[in-house]
Amino acid sequence: MAASLFIVATPIGNLEDLTFRAVRVLGEVAVVACEDTRHTRVLLDHYGISSLLVSYHEHNEAKRTQELLGRLEAGQSVALVSDAGTPLISDPGYRLVSAAVEAGITVVPVPGVSAAVTALSASGLPTDAFCFAGFFPSKQTQRLRLLKQHEGAAATLIFYEAPHRILETLDDIERVLGDRRVVIARELSKIHEEFLRGTPGELRTILAARDVIRGEMTVLIAKAEHPPVNTTPVAEAVGELMGQGMGRMEAIKAVARSRGMSKRDVYRAVEES
Repeated sequence: MAASLFIVATPIGNLEDLTFRAVRVLGEVAVVACEDTRHTRVLLDHYGISSLLVSYHEHNEAKRTQELLGRLEAGQSVALVSDAGTPLISDPGYRLVSAAVEAGITVVPVPGVSAAVTALSASGLPTDAFCFAGFFPSKQTQRLRLLKQHEGAAATLIFYEAPHRILETLDDIERVLGDRRVVIARELSKIHEEFLRGTPGELRTILAARDVIRGEMTVLIAKAEHPPVNTTPVAEAVGELMGQGMGRMEAIKAVARSRGMSKRDVYRAVEES
């Protein structure tokens, strides 16, 4: 049987959230590629899995991709995991998956937990449409620009944020989006799981009163109730974002998101202008 690359979702806290299928796959592959071998070894030991572990993270991703691709081409199946949740969702892995697809190797998703969807399901915010935008930028100017891009989105917005920046980020959310409903989900599936709900100002007051703010956070923001009508021509809107330093494709994607259009339609409008 030809080798496959398995993209395996792992628990974000509670080890019982690993699926039966994931346990089987992790035990059958020749090697498991992970961000931190010590972290993943705890998970594998919990399930009695002795598969070989190799590190795969942002600092060695380019080199390790070639090594893992070599294993796959030699007939060895590989499982890719992240420290928590679904690989590639704000985690390394794109290079490997892209290279495997290009080489004609079968890529098999083994679904499971994702913090973004887990938080959304219990947030109390609308779930009919949502936009996951990854981690907030560490620089305020970039954070404000990102929020401005999504200001009129008719979808619940989902971001990840580190605890040491959450107070500043709440200030920025209030500055750009006003008193929209915000939900902060922290320590998901763990003993101290918590959902905080309120306006940006209310949540900032709650968190600022704590001696220490702990736990990676998923921040959800209610969609615009009355999205503003944007009359700027599509091609011009893309050009404005590019003038602010954004790449062409990134600008096309941003305009598509903000207007509820497909990237193809925005691209066509730019090409025809």
